[in-house]
Amino acid sequence: MRKIHHQTCSVIPPHMLRHLAEHGDDYTRERVASTLYHSQQITAGRTATLIAERADAAPSSSRKVRRVYDARHKQTLPGKLVMGDGKAVSTDIEAMEAFDGCGATYDFFAKIFGRKSIDGKGLPLISTVHYGTNFDNAMWNGKQMVYGDGDGKLFNRFTIALDVIGHELTHGVTQYTAALEYHDQSGALNEHLSDVFGIMVKQFTLGQTASQSDWLIGAGLLAPGVRGKAIRSMKAPGTAYDDPSLGRDPQPAHMRNYVGSDDDNGGVHVNSGIPNHAFYLVATALGGNAWLVAAPIWYRVLTTKLSAHADFQDFATATVVAAGEEFGVGSRVQTTVAEAWSQVGLPLPPSLTRKKQPPPSRAKWRNRPLRRKAA
Repeated sequence: MRKIHHQTCSVIPPHMLRHLAEHGDDYTRERVASTLYHSQQITAGRTATLIAERADAAPSSSRKVRRVYDARHKQTLPGKLVMGDGKAVSTDIEAMEAFDGCGATYDFFAKIFGRKSIDGKGLPLISTVHYGTNFDNAMWNGKQMVYGDGDGKLFNRFTIALDVIGHELTHGVTQYTAALEYHDQSGALNEHLSDVFGIMVKQFTLGQTASQSDWLIGAGLLAPGVRGKAIRSMKAPGTAYDDPSLGRDPQPAHMRNYVGSDDDNGGVHVNSGIPNHAFYLVATALGGNAWLVAAPIWYRVLTTKLSAHADFQDFATATVVAAGEEFGVGSRVQTTVAEAWSQVGLPLPPSLTRKKQPPPSRAKWRNRPLRRKAA
């Protein structure tokens, strides 16, 4: 059994919460402590799921099944059922956003990859809104989504950003496929893949091309008055926010600035900026709808080519190989993928994108004149 690192797999990274705890007022510190405690309680179930290698089998369905519950500001899951397919429709904005966000994520994976829900077998998508009081997080706990209301001062409601919903649900997809270990580079790849498919859900739903997208994760999540535009930027890692309370976005965009740390399971939320930027470079260089070319390469790697402990170099190599399989060795797509990794400090052997020359036929060898050594 592989070693499992305890984790808080949530949209608000630990370094941001830590900065709040160190620089906030008494009320902020108390709220952050509560958020961290309850986040750890929620993810305890997710860690147990990872120890079991895969989540327990759930009832399958051939159609989209969504259910939204209301925790009514308590910490009991799932809460009271308030919305579901074929059931009463709630007028609560958070319940509606959670319901629609799960549906958009389901539709993206189904229409683009033919995947039935998170597990590929029609897993019902369960959400709980209004978890706790001023809970500053959203997370996938291994079985369902959990959303806090935010505090209104630094964070808005956590159902507001579609890409955040797509991000967290993609942790579920990873759980059922590559099961990437949540530490160091494999953990950063886990976060990276969630950002990739989170932004793809948003672009697909809005009908955006790569050039039209804002490439922001969590746009709209920061409350008015906060100096920032999102939690992360795939276009320009390190520029998403710079606020006295939240601190400054620490994400690097290049391996030269890789952050070695014992915090956050080896910097999983920080160093994901490097592969994030590589994907942005691929998508924008190829142009058009990223879900048609770039995303299928990344999905192929996630579902067929990764070991649980893969590192950045493993992942980069796998994407170049997958691009060759999907679009041809030496194709523009494959060379674009290889160049993007080089731009973020992960160059790959030229042989990966070089077309293999067929050996000369026997007929040519037979007709070739023999060269005799000089006497």
